[in-house]
Amino acid sequence: MNEARENSERGVPDTSKANGLPIEVTDEQARAEALERRIAQIRLVWSKRRLLFCATVCGFVLSTVTAFLIPNRYTSTARLMPPEQPSGTSAIMATFAGQLGPLAGNQFGSATSGDLFVGIFDSDIVHEHLVQKFGEDLGNSLRRHTKITKDAKSGIITIEVSDRSPERAAALTQGYIDELNWVVTHLSASSARREREFLDQRLVQAKADLEAAEKQFSEFASQKRAINVPEQSRTTVATAATLQGQLIASEVELKGLSQIYSENNNQVRSLQARINELRNSLETIAGAGANESTSALQISPSLRDLPLLGVNYADLLRQVDLQEAVFETLTKQDEAAKVEEAKETLAVEVLDTPRIPKGKSFPPRLKITFLGTLLAFMFAVIWVVVHAAWQEMDPSDPRKALATSIWSDVRHMMPWTR
Repeated sequence: MNEARENSERGVPDTSKANGLPIEVTDEQARAEALERRIAQIRLVWSKRRLLFCATVCGFVLSTVTAFLIPNRYTSTARLMPPEQPSGTSAIMATFAGQLGPLAGNQFGSATSGDLFVGIFDSDIVHEHLVQKFGEDLGNSLRRHTKITKDAKSGIITIEVSDRSPERAAALTQGYIDELNWVVTHLSASSARREREFLDQRLVQAKADLEAAEKQFSEFASQKRAINVPEQSRTTVATAATLQGQLIASEVELKGLSQIYSENNNQVRSLQARINELRNSLETIAGAGANESTSALQISPSLRDLPLLGVNYADLLRQVDLQEAVFETLTKQDEAAKVEEAKETLAVEVLDTPRIPKGKSFPPRLKITFLGTLLAFMFAVIWVVVHAAWQEMDPSDPRKALATSIWSDVRHMMPWTR
């Protein structure tokens, strides 16, 4: 055996015997027999050329009729270019993964807006809206007749929708784009949008608090005549000091006149009236003897009320200033959040708008006819070869007997053969 292998490697013919003949002779005989079988099969097929011709013609007719019985379908195409991915896209992806179901969630393996859009297109919510908008007859066929692909290099998304009506095919393609915009606009819950919604609510509360603080402050100032307590305090103290100085000067002058003139003197009486007026004014400013008739001197709070009014006034004023500061800060933050939300909103750019297709995209009638004719011819050839081999097989062959038995049982099981 080793010697034969070495001879084979060296190119030396093996002279060992096989059934009394060299192996080379056996191989030549096998090739000759195989060639004879092929020639016999070709002659058999040629002898059945009429049958093959009839089968081929029947296949051509059937495939042609079938191709023309299949209704036409028209495909409308649109191409989208997703925007650059903003910083908040990951939050939007996480939200869509929970809102749009597993169909969209499976698409978020890579953090690109293109994958996000493909996931949205394949979501249940988009298909349900399209079915409701364009008719319940679409059903599950919309998914079968929709093809959405994304180019790995450029990231361009291609939408292809086929339908029996060219107008509805274009409308469905545009519907996908509209649904994408709707989903992104209404269902996105990015961090900027959540922050903006929170700030909107907080602004409403801050505005209400500011209005309440201003109203409380205005009521307090109106009741207590406390327009500006620190300034009013300085003014009241200065007025009281001025009146006190005038009173002292008048009293000194009255003592001097009393030593010279009697009490009934006009100058003494006039000066006494002046002193009484100054004293009344001081009592009014100090908080004693205040009444409705002294409103001219009650423009400012009395000195007795100023300490308590100052504390309450400061508290209310500080509350108003605090609410104003909060409202201004929230307003600035709300504007910033709106700008950030606008940046995070994924707007799709349509490169090729969907158009009404002019020609059909399905079925390919020429291909169907050609394949149908070719298959009919091939089946006819196989039938001729197999049938001839079956006829040449010995009836006592166990394989033929088993096949005959199985075929007989199958025929008995078929209801139309009874």
